[in-house]
Amino acid sequence: MKRQSIISMLAVAAMAMFVVSCSTDDDWTGSNSYEYETADGRYSNPSSGSSSVPATALTNNLSSFDVALDTSVLIETDNVDSEDEDYIENNSFDQTVKIVFSDNNATISGAADGITVSVAGSDVVVNSTVKNIAYELSGSTTDGSLKIYSEKKFALRLNGVSITNPTGAAINIQSGKRAYVVLVDGTENTLTDGKSYTDVVEGEDMKGTFFSEGELLFSGSGTLSVNANCKAGIASDDYVLFRPGNNVNVKSTSGNGVKANDAVLVRGGVLNIEVTGLAKKGISSNGYVQIDGGRTTILTSGGGDYDEDDRDATAAAGVKCDSIFRINNGELYIKSTGAGGKGISADQDIEINGGIIHVITTGKKYTYSNSSTSPNGIKSDKKLTVNGGEVMVRTTGGEGAEGIESKGTLDINAGSVAVYSYDDCINSKQAMTISGGYVYTYATNNDGIDSNGTLTIKGGLVIAIGATQPEDGFDCDQNTFTISGGTVIGIGGGTSAPSETTAKQPVAIVGVSSLSAGNYLTLDSNGGSNVFAFLVPRSYNQATILLSSPSMQKGGSYVLSTGATVQASGNDFYGYQANASTSGGSALANLSLSSMLTTSNYSGGMGGMGGGMGGGRRW
Repeated sequence: MKRQSIISMLAVAAMAMFVVSCSTDDDWTGSNSYEYETADGRYSNPSSGSSSVPATALTNNLSSFDVALDTSVLIETDNVDSEDEDYIENNSFDQTVKIVFSDNNATISGAADGITVSVAGSDVVVNSTVKNIAYELSGSTTDGSLKIYSEKKFALRLNGVSITNPTGAAINIQSGKRAYVVLVDGTENTLTDGKSYTDVVEGEDMKGTFFSEGELLFSGSGTLSVNANCKAGIASDDYVLFRPGNNVNVKSTSGNGVKANDAVLVRGGVLNIEVTGLAKKGISSNGYVQIDGGRTTILTSGGGDYDEDDRDATAAAGVKCDSIFRINNGELYIKSTGAGGKGISADQDIEINGGIIHVITTGKKYTYSNSSTSPNGIKSDKKLTVNGGEVMVRTTGGEGAEGIESKGTLDINAGSVAVYSYDDCINSKQAMTISGGYVYTYATNNDGIDSNGTLTIKGGLVIAIGATQPEDGFDCDQNTFTISGGTVIGIGGGTSAPSETTAKQPVAIVGVSSLSAGNYLTLDSNGGSNVFAFLVPRSYNQATILLSSPSMQKGGSYVLSTGATVQASGNDFYGYQANASTSGGSALANLSLSSMLTTSNYSGGMGGMGGGMGGGRRW
């Protein structure tokens, strides 16, 4: 791959990453003084003032990055669709009923025809049959609530209100119409429910601290804090929409953070969710979840549980949807620390088209009797597709802790994907195809990339670091492994292999007796020009290396070496550099590419004999 294309694509893939100092890890090499420079996608070493750095800086970021709640203001543009009724700007609410809460009382003003308001202490009930009404809430109560019955859509302005209801929901909307929730600029609003719900009315739902039968459509740049002690924080039997400017913080100790029946739509804003209950979700939708902007941060710490209805083990998740998960833009940060906890879990497809996703899971597999659930970073029960954006995943909880998993097919077409995992980094039950983008995987105890069906690489830069024997860098069992383009590097105890007919560009497989972490692998033509240099991130007593590049020509001769001195350009991708400036080193293999598949000190079967099925040992 040409050097200039490497540089430009890396800058695009990395431009939205945050500044982070990196600490070393036992499996990794490097210094803890390197920082990421967001302006130009380069690395610098502040202690030396040099822009030439070891390539492990980014690698160590993958092994040590963290996720924490972030309430800082996010500057966004809100483009209002004049045809979309979900925007309050496209509606008129010309009558306002003001409700001022205080302990043991609530004051009502601005009543209109068609509206009745009853007050008992600080509990307020509104009945409305008319349209164009806005309700403005202010004041504070430690023993109150608001319930709304409305035959028409309405606006609900939170103008510095604090409502605590010890016996139920703080706000309970018993209307299937749209509720336009305005967080008035410059205000702080707090809603808190009770630890048990005794204000139950037969035939009515009350599913969270802030509950609505209809759509909850948030706007405004004020702040809303929701403390959920019994059920969900924000819940709708329809869908929930967040917009740029919103500042919403949800803390739930028993239920989900944000729960919707049809969909959760994040078009912008700052959303912080922390849930601690067993098997609870930060965002949960019986339908789909779509993120188009904003910054969403989710922490889950509850352990696993057994679902008596489904007769299956279940666990916490940052995002869980019964339909499709899609991100087009924006930022999503998730950290799950409980047993079996997942980052993103979808019963149907996952589609990553842009934006930033950072996921950490640290919990171990949760097991109940004969049922279990594993702590995956991103898991789709059907198809998983990456068309762009930046994805970083780290899963460290032991057996079953896979980074990205698809129960169907898995396609990576563009973007940047980096995974550090205990188990397989990227796994698909069916076919896996990588057509472009930047992919880096590091598995501490299993395969870097594992397809239980066919494996096809058509383009991009793909680096797969597997564990020692019998695990592989690339594993597709005994299925077809095709390489028709892209730059490909695989290191592990073994590898699956393409055949002469499925290698559409030259592929070399080399067995070596040892590799040392911190040494560069370099591939140079006999004419002296460098194809690439790659900094080995872990040591092996025995290893199998798979290499392929558009710069490798059939009929050409190349030398694979280790221990060379490499002048780092600062434009590396997890230790990889194209057309590097190198000197010295010891030859591991002299490769004459007389055919499309060339091997050295390698005795594995051709045609995709996979390490995961006992074919990983090549000696």
